Amino acid sequence: MWRDRISGQSTPNNRNLSPLPRRSSSQLVPGPYSRPGITSKTSSTSLLVTPSDSTTSLQGTARTANGFPLKQTSIQRPRPANVPDPLEVLNSIIGKENQPETNGSQTLELEKPAQLVEIIQFDGLSLEDFLTKEDPPRNQSRDSDVNAQTVQQFEQERDKFSELHTSITGCDEVSKSVELYLNDFQTELGAVSAEIETLQSRSTQLNAMLENRRNVERLLGPAVEEISISPKAVRTIAEGPIDENWVRALNEIDTRTTNIEAKAASANGFKAIEDVRPLLTDVKNKAVERIRDYLVQHIRAMRSPNINSQIIQQQRLVKFKDLYSYLSKAHPKLAGEISQAYINTMRWYYTSHFTRYLQALEKVKVYPPDRNEVLGGDPSSHRTGNILPGGRAGSAAHDPFSLGRRVDILRTGNLQALTSYLAEEDNSYHGIEVPFRNFNLALVDNVCAEYSFLTEFFSAKSFHEISRNAVEIFQQVFTLGQSLTKRLIEQTTDSLGVLMCVRLNQHSAFELQRRKVPVADSYVNGINMQLWPRFQVIMDHHGESLKRVASNTGRSAVSALSIAGGDDLKQSSAPHFLAQRFGQLLHGILVLSSDAGDDEPVSNSLARLTAEFDTLLAKLSRNGTDAKTRERFLFNNYSLILTIISDTQGKLATEQKQHLDEMLKNNSKR
Repeated sequence: MWRDRISGQSTPNNRNLSPLPRRSSSQLVPGPYSRPGITSKTSSTSLLVTPSDSTTSLQGTARTANGFPLKQTSIQRPRPANVPDPLEVLNSIIGKENQPETNGSQTLELEKPAQLVEIIQFDGLSLEDFLTKEDPPRNQSRDSDVNAQTVQQFEQERDKFSELHTSITGCDEVSKSVELYLNDFQTELGAVSAEIETLQSRSTQLNAMLENRRNVERLLGPAVEEISISPKAVRTIAEGPIDENWVRALNEIDTRTTNIEAKAASANGFKAIEDVRPLLTDVKNKAVERIRDYLVQHIRAMRSPNINSQIIQQQRLVKFKDLYSYLSKAHPKLAGEISQAYINTMRWYYTSHFTRYLQALEKVKVYPPDRNEVLGGDPSSHRTGNILPGGRAGSAAHDPFSLGRRVDILRTGNLQALTSYLAEEDNSYHGIEVPFRNFNLALVDNVCAEYSFLTEFFSAKSFHEISRNAVEIFQQVFTLGQSLTKRLIEQTTDSLGVLMCVRLNQHSAFELQRRKVPVADSYVNGINMQLWPRFQVIMDHHGESLKRVASNTGRSAVSALSIAGGDDLKQSSAPHFLAQRFGQLLHGILVLSSDAGDDEPVSNSLARLTAEFDTLLAKLSRNGTDAKTRERFLFNNYSLILTIISDTQGKLATEQKQHLDEMLKNNSKR
């Protein structure tokens, strides 16, 4: 700056040429408050760039743009010819006359810059006078107008300024609240950051603990699982109803018990087993107690009148058969007592029910026995003796020597026994095979059902124990069946009825074998031991009756033939009525013996009866006048018998047919 430069050329004791205070270089830079018309181009500083020709060295410290000091040196350069002297320019500005230099140098007259002259009006005064000059009085009216206009404008825009002030105040308050919020947020963010660091540290610890726990669980898990008991299973055993879930919980407890006992017995047992065993014992005792109450309750229910035991067996006992299996392992003595209680209950149950059923079967009307119903019986006494109770004649409805439709009872596919109600309401007469079949059919069905239940429910027992229990249950029922059989066949001479009972008994044996129920074998064998001897006795009665007819000495041969209704061999060679009766009886026996074995006594009994009949026919044929008549008589009788049995099959029928063919050949017509 030129002022600094002027001050730099003076000595320290010299005062400034201007009384104004020193201004910095920044004050000369045009700004918003600079007077108009002054630009940097017309600034006087541009005129002072070239130093004067004075040999005076510059004083003060000159600095570079970056602030580092430069070394002061004496600069002596010649002034260009076309550049005026700065002092003259300054004197021209402030209005002083130019003074010639003492050294006689040429003076240059400079003109004032037009811009400066226009801007600053010195009015011929010096700079000191210009500064001390008083300002002219202002125009007060003009100032008042300006102030009034300013006030009016302010009044007009007062509301706007007020709203602006309010807005600025609100913004300040919002800014303060935002500042407080940001400060709080920063504080909380720091706390959260600290918590996150804590959580990260805690998470690392938990991960380490979890990994350690997994390692421990991997090692101890199987061992703990083997000896642990589910709380749900314990609660179910103690308080839950006995159903499928209860049985599953019981099986779980049983499995755990087996594993724990095995661990305790082994050398690898550990101390935790001893802590579990008391709890396991309590659960086991509770399970045994509840099983006992459950079984006793349903066994007692079977003693109720008109109760169907099979419903309880299938829906309440067999469905939960695991209960008794567990009881037999946990408490064998109690299991034996419950088993015996069940046996006693079912023995009473079947005995009472079969007793009532037998009483109903006794009301079934059976043809009464008649001692004259034999081959050689007296027809007259047979007719009178065949009057059934109640005055009803049964001879037309019942023929003891003809099988007829009685064989349908063996061929029917209906395996349902006659109910007690129908047996009591039936008013028709039947053979002895009807009550025998119904009783034994009901007995076989119940024996098979009960044996199946015993095998399934008491599976913990051996095969022989179950068989003994079944026999013990049905022993009294077997006795009832044997008594019924004895009562039916004791006085009868119905050989076909007895033989049909034999076949029905064989069917019962086959059914028991098919169902694999051996407990009734003794009963079936006992019935056979009653039926076969009685059949042989009746066959012997037939043979003895024929023998009596042949050896009848109290009557003549003609009177003996009068049995046929007065037929005389001398007048007719027609078949004897005994041949018709014998043929029907033989036909019935052969039909019932179509599948008979060689070990049956039917063959021997029938052979004896056939021999007696041949003897009788031979004796009757001797009453003929000549041999031709005798041969015709025998041929007709044997031909009739062969015709009657022609539709029979089996080994025994074949033997009888061969015998009759041989007899026909021997007595054929000549």
